Amino acid sequence: MKIFIAGATGAIGLPLVRALCTLGYQVAGMTRSGGGTARLREVGAEVVGADAFDREAVQTAIEVAAPDVVIDQLTWLPANPADIIKSLPNNTRLHREGGRDLREAAQRAGVGRFMLQSHGFYLDAPDGQLADETAKLRYDAPGVIGESTRVTGEGENEVLASAMDGVVLRYGFFYGPGTWYRPDGAVADQVREGQASIIGDGNAVWSFVHIDDAVAATVAALKAEPGVYNVVDDDPLPVAEWLPAFAQWVDAPPRVTIEEALKSAGEEAVYYHTRLTGASNHRAKAQLGFAPRALLWHPRAI
Repeated sequence: MKIFIAGATGAIGLPLVRALCTLGYQVAGMTRSGGGTARLREVGAEVVGADAFDREAVQTAIEVAAPDVVIDQLTWLPANPADIIKSLPNNTRLHREGGRDLREAAQRAGVGRFMLQSHGFYLDAPDGQLADETAKLRYDAPGVIGESTRVTGEGENEVLASAMDGVVLRYGFFYGPGTWYRPDGAVADQVREGQASIIGDGNAVWSFVHIDDAVAATVAALKAEPGVYNVVDDDPLPVAEWLPAFAQWVDAPPRVTIEEALKSAGEEAVYYHTRLTGASNHRAKAQLGFAPRALLWHPRAI
């Protein structure tokens, strides 16, 4: 089986490429950077040099690679999560334009299966309940988050309605090596510097997933039934629980009122702390053999 991965050097892209090559799959990884070329070659992938915004280059790349499966792991996210709101418009444009061109190229080339990275946290569910795979993305989210979810939702719908076998992987927030959430990562630095605070009651429920578990689920989804899968951990937690646990080795961050946060950080930051809904992973566990590890800083584990 030959697999084409767009976003092959990202937080999940590179470990996914490494895992697939180790398992004996033939992998073509798309990148536009010289550094990305070297990393892909090191793990045994065929390197495809193309800019996701260059429609003709993407079409040619897929035609030449002739893959059985295309996996869209395209992201444009900052090294520092404090810059996420500024970065989201670029990420949204990448999904709108680059993702669309990737899907169209795959269909023209007769690709059999298309797999799309999606969100396991911007989901709509009744208060107190976890979102399952039937949940819709929350288009009513404020500002640039709302626009991001609308574009992602359009991508989901196109993938699932296409002639290809469409698989949508709604990942939780990645943690572990190469992510923001690790002992020497950007969020840990923010906590140590007193820059991470609980806003209001901190009742937004977050679903995380270890990067290696996300890779394992993605590999399993290559041969699974088409459809939507929530690739998240077993025990989604509210910010008021996971953030103090994450910050246990330093003073717990002080709470900030919603009014103060609206002034200092904006409505999107408040949304992350007060409105997110956790997701259920029952389908991924049943059909992908998904067995995520417990959150490394879960309050019951430290």
